[in-house]
Amino acid sequence: MTTLRFADQLRDLVTDTDVVLSDIWGVVHNGIVSFPEACEALHTFRARGGTVIMITNAPRPADSVQRQLRKLGVADDIYDSIVSSGDLTRNFITGRLGQSMYWIGPERDNSIYRGLDAKFAPLEQADYIVCTGPFDDEVETAEDYREMLTQALARQLTLVCANPDIIVERGDRLIYCAGAIAELYRELGGDVVFYGQPHRPIYDQAMALAKAKSGIDTPLNRVLAIGDSVRTDLAGAHAYGIDCLFITRGIHAGEFEGIERMDSAAVKELFGHPPKALMRELKW
Repeated sequence: MTTLRFADQLRDLVTDTDVVLSDIWGVVHNGIVSFPEACEALHTFRARGGTVIMITNAPRPADSVQRQLRKLGVADDIYDSIVSSGDLTRNFITGRLGQSMYWIGPERDNSIYRGLDAKFAPLEQADYIVCTGPFDDEVETAEDYREMLTQALARQLTLVCANPDIIVERGDRLIYCAGAIAELYRELGGDVVFYGQPHRPIYDQAMALAKAKSGIDTPLNRVLAIGDSVRTDLAGAHAYGIDCLFITRGIHAGEFEGIERMDSAAVKELFGHPPKALMRELKW
C-alpha cells in the first residue's frame, strides 16, 4: 500500500469518471451553512458532461432533502437527482400498510410518512419500529433508549433504521443519529433493517437514477463516491466496488489535524480499505 496524500482538486481525480455519487451532509453543508466551493466543484463536473447523484442518509424523502438544500443556498443545478434513506424506508412502510409501527424520531422527520396511510401504535402494540433519530438529538444518546429497546426485544420487533449514521456534524458540534440507536438494538440481539449508506440498496437506486439520466449502465470503474464517514461512505463505496474520495473536514476532522500525508500503516488503521484520495474540502 502506498502513502496516501491529500489531493487539492477534484478535476485531477475525475478524468475517467462519468458519475459522481456525492454524500450531502459533511460534503456540501454541515447542517448550518453550505460549502460554496464544494457546490461549485459538483456544478463544474456536471457542466463538463458528468452526472451527479446526491446520496444521503437523511430520513426524509428526496423532495424534502431538496427543500433543505435550497434553504442552505445549495442550487438545484449542482446535481441531477437525490436518493435518500428516507425514500427506501417509505418503500418498506408501503409494503406493510396493514401493520402498525412505533416511531422513534423527532417531529421534524414526519415528512417521511407524507402521503402514506401509515398506522402508528404504542410500543406495546406495534408490529415494528421505525427509527429516524432520537426524539431530542440535542441531548440524547443511544443509552437513553436502552430500556425501550429491551422492551422491544422482548416482543421480537424489527427496527427499521432510516438513517444508519451514528453521528453527524451540526455546525461545530457532533450529534447522534438513528444509527446509534439501531446499533445498540442490534448489540442487544434485535433484528434491524438498515436503509442508507453503507448498505447496497441505496447505491442500486443511485445507479438506476444515473442510468435514467444518461441512458446507459455506467461501469463501476467510472463511478466516484464522495463522502466524509469511514463507517458509511467509504465502507459502502468499497463494498459496492467503487472508488471513494474521502473528505476530511467532516466528522473525522480531529483525526486529520496537521496531517499532510498518511503512511500505509496509518491508512490501514484508520480506513481498513483506503480511499482513492483524501481532500480536506471539496474543490474543483
